[in-house]
Amino acid sequence: HLLGKHVRHPFTKRLLPIFGDDTVEKDFGTGAVKITPAHDFNDFKRGKEHNLEFINILNDDGTMNSNAGPFEGQKRFDVRYTVITELEKLGLFVGKANNKMVIPLCSKSKDVIEPVLKPQWWMSMKPLAEPALNAVTDGTIKIKPETAERQYRRWMENIDDWCLSRQLWWGHQVPAFYVKMQDGPDFDTDADHWVCAPDEAQAREKAQKKFPGKEFTLERDPDCLDTWFSSGLWPFSTLGWPNKTNDLEKLYPTSVLETGWDILFFWVARMIMFGLKMTGKVPFTEVYCHSLIRDSEGRKMSKSLGNVIDPVDIMDGIALEGLTDKLKVGNLAAKEIERAAKWQKQAFPDGIDECGADALRFSLINYTTGGGDINFDVKVMRSYRNFCNKIYQATKFVLGNLPQNYTPPAKGGKSGNESLPERWILHKLTHAAKRVNEALAEREFSQATQATHQYWLYELCDVYIENSKAIIRDGSESEKKSALDTLYTALDDALRMMHPFMPFLTEELWQRLPRRPGDSTKSIVVAAYPQYDQSMDDPKSEHDYEIILGCSKGVRSLIQECSIKEDGKAFVQPLNEDAYRTASAEQPAIKILSGKYLSELTVLEPSQGPPAGCVVYPVSADVAVFLQLPGSVDAQKEIEKMKPKMTKAADAVKQQQTVLGSLSQQVSEEVRKKEELHLKDLQSEQRMYEESLARFEQMKLQ
Repeated sequence: HLLGKHVRHPFTKRLLPIFGDDTVEKDFGTGAVKITPAHDFNDFKRGKEHNLEFINILNDDGTMNSNAGPFEGQKRFDVRYTVITELEKLGLFVGKANNKMVIPLCSKSKDVIEPVLKPQWWMSMKPLAEPALNAVTDGTIKIKPETAERQYRRWMENIDDWCLSRQLWWGHQVPAFYVKMQDGPDFDTDADHWVCAPDEAQAREKAQKKFPGKEFTLERDPDCLDTWFSSGLWPFSTLGWPNKTNDLEKLYPTSVLETGWDILFFWVARMIMFGLKMTGKVPFTEVYCHSLIRDSEGRKMSKSLGNVIDPVDIMDGIALEGLTDKLKVGNLAAKEIERAAKWQKQAFPDGIDECGADALRFSLINYTTGGGDINFDVKVMRSYRNFCNKIYQATKFVLGNLPQNYTPPAKGGKSGNESLPERWILHKLTHAAKRVNEALAEREFSQATQATHQYWLYELCDVYIENSKAIIRDGSESEKKSALDTLYTALDDALRMMHPFMPFLTEELWQRLPRRPGDSTKSIVVAAYPQYDQSMDDPKSEHDYEIILGCSKGVRSLIQECSIKEDGKAFVQPLNEDAYRTASAEQPAIKILSGKYLSELTVLEPSQGPPAGCVVYPVSADVAVFLQLPGSVDAQKEIEKMKPKMTKAADAVKQQQTVLGSLSQQVSEEVRKKEELHLKDLQSEQRMYEESLARFEQMKLQ
């Protein structure tokens, strides 16, 4: 019943309208709230929606002006108490209660910010936003990752007008001149008395046409343009615009912009809008938004928190005392230094180890999944520093085994005489190159680093180099030559593939490699980047060698589980003729890769079964391995150990069957086949445990 009515202000006697609004919390307090459209951002919006009067009560010095009635001249904090006193005198004061709220503070002075209405210059954004939005939706500009593109679209579709005026003397001065008439006011916000021009001469010319025969003076607006306005001109203004220069003609538009997602709207969107408006062309065709770095606890890095990590400290290392000393260089208060030092002691009790530039670079790239924030942990640096050492040691091994007069083949790839391990590593190499190139093309940088890391650590170092040691030591001359040639190719391509992510280490090591005949490349920087080579793609060899690796892994696992320290005796059980041929031919390799605790390895025929008293490790649908338990076997104990494994295997089969059943018809044949093969492996694992369990049950009856 009160909506549409008015109440009278007790001090200024102004009539205040009563209106309803959905944003009011009716269950909070009295359910009614007095708003100040001229001094609060939320109230400003309500005032615009309900056509309220905007009344400013503040002078620039923070005192009350004449609109404050009897409180004119009082300071902004004092008047808050004076108002309560005057309400009590009038008998209008009901009471007060504490209320949690956010007080805006200046980031520099920590003073309380009071919103005040001021005449400002604004830019109408909808006419600029539409073509900028279309440039992204039609694919002219690609923004990655997709999350950033979605944010861009949302912002452009709901864009507000842009307040350009800034009261800081930093940037371009607003190109607006006030035409002050002889008999007119000193200042007026009426647009008719303003002209915009690049300089005073052109402004005067415009004013004379606007006010012919009138006497006037010109005063330029002292405000500056928002710095993002100036930054938005950057792609073409740096090339000589508005003049038609050769640089502008040849270098604009650019290709790729790499920036943080946090300034996608402040900078990137403005460059696109201005570029289209002023040149008719987009400023670039691709935008990549990188992640932002926070500390290991997810907090924004701040000097006052002491959690800002200097990259140089990671590269060179620094003691805890050195970190604390850095806090004292600056203007931090004593309490802030104390708080920051406490955090440093907790986070880096032993300081920061020297990790080098390459470990830092690789870590940051590996973190870069696109968008979002990175919780940066120095501990990760240490693991990649160790990875750098692994690369160094692998290169040292290869160089140490190459003959003094070694000359690599004129071309990489296959010669046709490679052994199974060689064909396997070349297959892994070409697929690693394929994954890395595809990831880089799609700007999936973390996928590129993961592919190189996988190849270097788990395929080249852990498998092929270990396998090649026996061939280099015991093989024939032709076998040694082939192994070394493959080793050279595997390492040379690996260093070049890693170079964008670890430039210093790879350059240093690559310079020590002998060159192929006719290759005069002076630096790895300009060396050809590894590409996918179909001639090295060999899925059959990959499958066969995975059997070898699976068998050796299974033997090592069983030896560790059964605490075998010497004279281990194992059996390989191929489940088909192809697996039998592969395992028989590579029996020495399986034995070498199975470790020093294995003394005897027998490859059984598919029709044979393992002897009694063996534990099983199902490798795949093609093969399983068994380990002979030493001495007398406690069958019941082995049964109890095996039951959980069998249950887990049965559950995995059911889960995989569910996965297969849920695959849509749109799934590629490759994906479907992969999932079906995985099911076969799981079913074989379940069957092996069941058969092994039955053998132990039989032992109990004997």
